[in-house]
Amino acid sequence: MNPSLAAAQAAAPALSRALITLLAFCCGAIVANIYYAQPIVGLIAPDLGLSAERASLIVSLTQLGYALGLLLVPLADLVENRRLMVFTAVLACASLLLAGTSSHGQGLLFLGYALLIGFSSVAVQMLIPLAAHLAPEQQRGRVVGNIMGGLLLGILLARPLSSLVADHFGWRMVFIGAAGLMLAIILLLVLTLPRRVPDHKASYAALMVSLIALLRQYPVLRQRSLYQALMFGAFSLYWTAVPLVLAQEHGLSQSQIALFALVGAVGAIAAPLAGRLADAGHARAASLLALVLAPVALLLGLTAPGYSVIGLAMTGVLLDFAVQMNMVIGQREVYALDPASRGRLNALYMTSIFLGGALGSAAASAVFSDYGWQGVAVLGALLPGLALAAFLLVARREPAR
Repeated sequence: MNPSLAAAQAAAPALSRALITLLAFCCGAIVANIYYAQPIVGLIAPDLGLSAERASLIVSLTQLGYALGLLLVPLADLVENRRLMVFTAVLACASLLLAGTSSHGQGLLFLGYALLIGFSSVAVQMLIPLAAHLAPEQQRGRVVGNIMGGLLLGILLARPLSSLVADHFGWRMVFIGAAGLMLAIILLLVLTLPRRVPDHKASYAALMVSLIALLRQYPVLRQRSLYQALMFGAFSLYWTAVPLVLAQEHGLSQSQIALFALVGAVGAIAAPLAGRLADAGHARAASLLALVLAPVALLLGLTAPGYSVIGLAMTGVLLDFAVQMNMVIGQREVYALDPASRGRLNALYMTSIFLGGALGSAAASAVFSDYGWQGVAVLGALLPGLALAAFLLVARREPAR
């Protein structure tokens, strides 16, 4: 390890178990903002005067906003981290409140709020590199995996929570409640998060230009970004389309859809497991497992048992497990490339992932409308299948790591 880096790490405040738990909770609560709307677009769109064709834009614009917001993440390599996170969290709180107070006929305005909710929920991608910076090298995979477990639980629990709240209190209360939770997160960040002032002295413009250099410099960054973008595209395609299938073809209520989505949270165990496997030197084998499991899970939907409610739930669990495992392993490998550039590396990695997710969500309604669940399953399996093919091609050219 570089002596100056070792000295900086030694001087950094240690990550206690309590702080790791806090960071995991904050990550989950913040990232949930992006997913609250996913299972309830069928309630939001007609109430605000949006057509059925524009309904899926609520989800895709939120994810697109998140991808655009990741342009703020390189600032974590330039300005004091806590202040930056608090700023984005305040913006998220205001955006959620505006969305929750939207009235009939303000559908286009709500789409703007959806974009802003995604844009302002990027504090999570500053928290994770901060944790990686504070964690010792030999425990970095485990720490990042545990925090990613909280983040992924937030992704998975946001859907059932929003379905339950919308079913009993109306969809607006989902966003108003989320705004209240963000206010609590702001207080937690201010009171407990350690300060971190980066060593970089370059301008923001120089940092943004350096993104291109980092992308060119590190093949691992390009590879891992591609794999996870395709995996997350399949993930978003599935979770945007499956509530439509459950409601329209299986007759489930919003509360029943919430219970269905809750089953998918079982897949969150993949995050800590992936971190431990990566720390133990099994990153390549674990990635191969994830990339094989994802298309197999989606192809189950082409069978009669796989199209049942139980079969669809099994697909969700296996897909979540695969996507999360591959994400954590990719994140650990990307963070190891250049510790001084983790904010920018994370921005590139996560931007590609959420662009893939936005495209998957945007395609969901049209694919389901034109080709039914079979079309969703085939397209969903094709995306991680392409990632698997790319992974195997790279593996043939490179020695085992």
